Amino acid sequence: MRVIGGEFRSRALKSVPGLDVRPTPDRLREALFNVLAPRIEGVTFADLYAGTGAVGIEALSRGAARAIFVEQKHAAVRVIRENVKILGLEARAEVRHGRAAAMIAIVEADIVFLDPPYEIAKEYASALALLGEKPPTLVIAQHSPRLKLEDGYGGLHRTRQLKQGDNELSFYGR
Repeated sequence: MRVIGGEFRSRALKSVPGLDVRPTPDRLREALFNVLAPRIEGVTFADLYAGTGAVGIEALSRGAARAIFVEQKHAAVRVIRENVKILGLEARAEVRHGRAAAMIAIVEADIVFLDPPYEIAKEYASALALLGEKPPTLVIAQHSPRLKLEDGYGGLHRTRQLKQGDNELSFYGR
């Protein structure tokens, strides 16, 4: 796994051993950040269910001022911290260990990316509902195309869908 573009383009990232973490594929990250390019500069980006942290690191590489990584699994938190340190991003990154759903209320970010494990599909609706109570500027949910998300959650309304292979991105704005 590697950083796709920006300041740290082509730099390798460590990954979590085993099959517990499903990293966002390189092509999907590239498509995501092509969409986000005009909006990423200077924002605070939250990577919920962060896994290896690749999406949040990509945001930092492409100009986000700060990134907040939220991950529950100990091994994944260690890998995120290693990746952040290897790239010298400690001053711009905050790694929080815990359940994303429990931390949503205290995460303050302009753009929120969420990618819960596909096997806990109910987590999407609860996370999006919580985010919809006090909506950030933009929320992106990565999910299986077989999972049909609602067009709106509280103050969030779906503005775009992007399908690529076995993945789909749903964009929600205020």
